[in-house]
Amino acid sequence: MTTRKAWSEFDLLVALGLYCELPFGKFHQRHPRIIEVAFKLERSPSSVAMKLSNLASLDPVITGSGRKGLAGASQADRDLWQEFSQTPSRIMPKIVMALESLDSATPNEQEAIELNSYRGETISSVIQRRKSQNLFRTAVLSAYDYQCCVTGIADTRFLVASHIKPWAEDEHNRLNPRNGLCLSTFYDRAFDIGLITFADDYRLMISSELEKQQSNNHIRETFLERSGTTIELPDKFSPSPEFMRWHRDRLFIQ
Repeated sequence: MTTRKAWSEFDLLVALGLYCELPFGKFHQRHPRIIEVAFKLERSPSSVAMKLSNLASLDPVITGSGRKGLAGASQADRDLWQEFSQTPSRIMPKIVMALESLDSATPNEQEAIELNSYRGETISSVIQRRKSQNLFRTAVLSAYDYQCCVTGIADTRFLVASHIKPWAEDEHNRLNPRNGLCLSTFYDRAFDIGLITFADDYRLMISSELEKQQSNNHIRETFLERSGTTIELPDKFSPSPEFMRWHRDRLFIQ
């Protein structure tokens, strides 16, 4: 009888990194990235895909929409998901370091990697922050399947992982994917300076300053004609209602 290989903390961090990287619909064993990671972890692609589905079963966005991941999430899976949900600023750099270690080390070398090093003492804080921001961007964009949630624009050159609560306002949630929206560059700028926001039911709200510009064809077609439309909600990492309320109360120009 073959003994199943236990999932280490390192393995779980890598799996959570994949969960951030890939759209929900691509959690399958034929995906090239899953095949690549499985090889480096010395696991089967089906095992890695199954772990992603285990994590999906813990995501309230997935379960709340009536979809289900696999029911076999372990206590270690639950503990990591809880840490990720409650302290994203601490867990995201650890995920980044795990993914980097995976991509730069052979399977045998991975066994010697100390998880304490993921806390970032050995690398520049600037580099760590940038790489963590990149993972935040990937997590947000993949949640929306790489499409602006308002316009549907799908060219990544025009897409931004827009913070709902700005970077400077909430250090704890800077890297929280639920503090992000996938917006096109023009909508990101309008959202950032409070010219637009979203209601509790995710309808687009337009500020009075934009409403005064009815005579501007571009403003009218880009913003005013979309007022009241509902954004496309993500497949994972739904925007936090708490953060949305903060944006409406503190940034939105009434």
